Formats: sequence, structure tokens, C-alpha cells
Amino acid sequence: MVVVVYRYGHRIERDKRITTHVALSARAFGADGIVIDREDKKIEENVRKVVDRFGGDFFIESGVGWEKYFKEWKGKIIHLTMYGEKIEDVIDEIRKNKDVLIVVGAEKVPPEFYEIADYNVAIGNQPHSEVASLAIFLHFLNEGEWMKKDFDGVLKILPARKGKNVVYDYAKMLEKEGCSKEVIKHCIKVRNLALEIAKKIKENGVKVDMEAVEAGSLLHDLGRAKTHGIMHIIEGVKIAKKYGLPKKITDIIKHHAGAGIDMEEAIKLGLPAENYNPITIEEMIVSHADNLTGNEYRKIEETAKIFEKKIGREAVKKLISIHEKLSEMAGIDINKIVEKMKD
Repeated sequence: MVVVVYRYGHRIERDKRITTHVALSARAFGADGIVIDREDKKIEENVRKVVDRFGGDFFIESGVGWEKYFKEWKGKIIHLTMYGEKIEDVIDEIRKNKDVLIVVGAEKVPPEFYEIADYNVAIGNQPHSEVASLAIFLHFLNEGEWMKKDFDGVLKILPARKGKNVVYDYAKMLEKEGCSKEVIKHCIKVRNLALEIAKKIKENGVKVDMEAVEAGSLLHDLGRAKTHGIMHIIEGVKIAKKYGLPKKITDIIKHHAGAGIDMEEAIKLGLPAENYNPITIEEMIVSHADNLTGNEYRKIEETAKIFEKKIGREAVKKLISIHEKLSEMAGIDINKIVEKMKD
């Protein structure tokens, strides 16, 4: 069954919040999409952001007049109204249909809606919210199956008695944004090395945010979905912000390139005039793990030769400085961790 919600009478200045809630409820409770009579690009943008982050293939379209849309609709039209028949009396019959259009009004609907509709359905006969009516109707329509649906999103909320438990599928984010298989494979290899370095540092008594290391290392090349040039740093930060990732993660993406880029170098490279040197332990770990990961893992000496040839001696100095700092914090030469990863 294809289920579409039609939002009638959307008043752009007055109904932004409530129409957004109608759309989000439609998505969460099992509808395939929503059509809004008056054009509102902001609501379209906000709802699509939710779909991007939380998953599913819910669609939204605004600026579609009801006369033409109703006329072209091939299935049944359900008008939700407190003056209609009781839902429990008609829902079994409605479920037998292939395609269903659910009309939800924001303001008083034209009288002809009652005649056009195949079913005028009431969720109780008392005044209340159209959001509640839609949610309850959809619950009845799919017999609660919406509760079992896996939206397969990048972001997932896990039930918790207290607090907020939100998890991200970072590999899925890379794939969804269009990173190549080669880039994703590289990011996973960097993640594996970065976590080993972080683990040694943590075991040596230094505080490390392991979650930030994992997220940052997996997403450090996220911007390569857009470009493989140096601007992939900026593009990666933009994409990460789109998903609402914490600043700690976006900063790892921003500061991962080479062994760091100072403001003067950034200007020469065409980057915004900022400092792109890794500062925190997590940023240094990810940056260094990236530098020690080519097609295979490589020791500092091999990476230094590549840096001197491609970037210059100043970059080599930065590279060796980070290597020494991380080795001291880990209580072991990072080369030994690389050797272990190779094996």
C-alpha cells in the first residue's frame, strides 16, 4: 500500500512548526511521503535533513494545488475530520485498498472535500490536534507495524531510561555521501591504526576520547565525496555539520591533512585563512594514523621520504614532532604499532 499525506491550507508564517510536525509524524508512523498545497522550501529542506540523518525514503513536495492532485490520484482519499465516521468502524475496509491519500487540514477545508473524499474519518469526536489524528490513524492503518520499521539511517536513537543515547553509523555516512570504495577502505584502515595508537596511549595513563578517535578517523576523508583536492577538508567539515556531529569530530576532520597546515600555508593552498594544525591528542592521533596509511601501513621513515619529496622539509619536521609526541605518550615507538598492524 502506498500512503501519502496531503496537507491542505498551510499558512507559511503561521503553520511552519505544526506542518513540520505533520510531516515528521507522517514519516515516523509509516507514510511514504507528504504533499503540501502551498510552496514552502524551508519545510522541505528541514524534513529532508531529517530523512538524510535518520534514514528511509520519505518524500516531501510543496506548492501542489489540491484540485489537480486529487483528480489525478488513483487510490482512495481519506479526509480526517472530527465530523467523520469512527475510525474503528471503517479502518478494516480502508486497509483493503492499494493506495491511500490522507487529507489533513491546517485551516477549514472547502465543503467539497467531504464529497470528494471516499472516507471522512474521525479520531474521536472532540477537538484536538491534526498531528494526533494523523498519528493515530496511521497506527490503525498499519496495525502498529511502524514500530518494527528499521529506517536504516546514519543516526539512530537507542532507547534509554535516562539521558540521550545517540549512535552514528559512520561507514554508512561515507557511503551515503558518495565516497568511493577505495576511500572507505582507506578510512577503515586509518581507523584501525588510530584506535591501536589511542589504546596504547590510554593504557599508558593518558586520557583519550576513544569515540572521537574512531569517528574522526573514519570520517577524516568524508570530503573526498566532493573533491580529492585539499578542499576536501572544508567539504568534509560541511558534510559533518549537516549531520549535526560534535565540534570535536569536525575539528579532527579539519586538522587531519598532512602533519598540519598553518595559516600562511592555508592561504597559499586556497583554504580559508585559518590554522589547520592538529592540536588535541585525538587530532594528532588521526592525522598521524592517516600519514602512516597508504595502500599499506608504513613506518615514519617511509612517510618522511614521501613528505620531503611532495611537501618539503618543514612538513617532515612537523611529522616527526607528532610521531615523537605520540610515541612518548604511548610509551612505545609508534613504528612498533605499525609493524604489528602490518602483521
